[in-house]
Parts: sequence; C-alpha cells; structure tokens
Amino acid sequence: MSPTLLSPALAAQAGQPPPVWVSELVRDVYGLDIGESVALPLAGRQTTFIVAGVWRDYARQNGALVIEREVYAELTGDKTVTDAALWLDPGITAVAVEQQLRDALPGGEWLDIARPDEIRALSLRIFDRSFAATYALEAAAILIGLFGLSSSLSAQVLARRREFGMLRHLGMTRRQIGTMLTLEGLLTSAIGLLVGGALGALLSLILIHVVNRQSFHWGMELHVPWMALGGFGLAMLALAMITALLSASQAMGGEVVRAVREDW
Repeated sequence: MSPTLLSPALAAQAGQPPPVWVSELVRDVYGLDIGESVALPLAGRQTTFIVAGVWRDYARQNGALVIEREVYAELTGDKTVTDAALWLDPGITAVAVEQQLRDALPGGEWLDIARPDEIRALSLRIFDRSFAATYALEAAAILIGLFGLSSSLSAQVLARRREFGMLRHLGMTRRQIGTMLTLEGLLTSAIGLLVGGALGALLSLILIHVVNRQSFHWGMELHVPWMALGGFGLAMLALAMITALLSASQAMGGEVVRAVREDW
C-alpha cells in the first residue's frame, strides 16, 4: 500500500474503466468511495473512471484527483510534466538525489525541489504563526493558575493560623509544617493536572476527528507526545511546590505561635 493511501488500492480487473485516486476531501464532499464510477471531462469529452483508492492530501483545500500519466497522455495527447513526487529507498538521502537530478536534467539548476524536512519546517512555521496567540494564552493560563494556587494557600494559611500555632506548641517544627503545606499544594496541582489533561485530551479528539474534518475534510493520525507531556507535568508540579512553599512561609513564623493566645 502506498504511504499516502488510507486503505489498499482496488485491484485492477479486465474490462473495467481506468483507475482514479481521490483525496479525502473529494470522498467526503462528493461521496466518491472505492469502487464507484466517476465521469471526468478530459480533452473535451467525458471519460469514465473507477475510484481505486483514497489518499491523504494536506496541500490542497479544494480536493484533488490523480490518474495514471500514461492514461492521461493517451486521452489528451499532453505529455508535459510540471510536478513529480519521489519516494526514496532506505539508505538514500534526499540531498544526494536532489544533486543528481540537477546535474542530470537540462536546466536542472532551475528546478524547484522541496525535501520533506523543508516542507515540514515550513508547515510548522506557518502553524506557529497561526497559533502564536494560543501560546500566549497558554502562558497566561499557567501564570493565572500559579497565582490562584498561591492565593488559595495564602488564604488557607491565614484561616488556619491558630491550627498551625497549636501544631507548633505540640512540637511540630517549621520545616514539618512547610512540608505539609507543600504536599497539600502538590496534591492540589496533581489533581488539577489530571483533570486538565483529561479535558485537554477530550478537546484534542474533538478538534482532530470533528472540527478538523468538518472544516478542512482532512484526516489526521493521533500522536501523543508522552515525553513532552511528562516533562511539562513535572515542571508544573515543581513550580506548584515552589509556589506553595513561598506562600506558606508565613505559617512557619513566630506569629502563628502567638496567634494561639487569641483563644486564651
């Protein structure tokens, strides 16, 4: 199966029309699936083809159909070539093939050749520009979350001053109280990360399988960056622990010991 095909191609049979391969958008919008017939206008007449496969295309938002070059040349008499795609065997580098093409073909220095890594880098730059505001909102959400955690712990410390003072009278050290509050902040942040991760995963599935298909008719494979997510989660937990420790510093001072006197 070709790397771009979503399923095995329809096997050719004697007497059937020539094959045509359609993109996902064509399949979804026009209802053309494997095995169905479609009439295409070529050289001033309608020619019947049979859909042999569906392929994934991210380059065109209006859909595309592909037929064999020999069939196209036979039907239209047009043998010009303006675009080509190459799949390299393992061990062969794109840079070497590019140089060979430029040296072997007349006017090769004028060829516009795009390697997969270049296309990927360009696509990522476009996406980064498109979602720059999203990254800013993510940073703002992290800062707001840490500020909320700090405010919550500070409010708890003020409300529990007598409790901490009593614990100090019973023999708990400042370090033990600080550890207790830090663990409380860590537990609160861990619960928030789990809930946020679950909601984020659900939102991602909706964007990929619902919004993306309705807006662009593009299918995508789901890939979960476990290493990046794990690193992000650990970083958030570390920041939460630091925030909790700083916010709880007033619970480890002498004022909480004197606060017990208010009940005397």
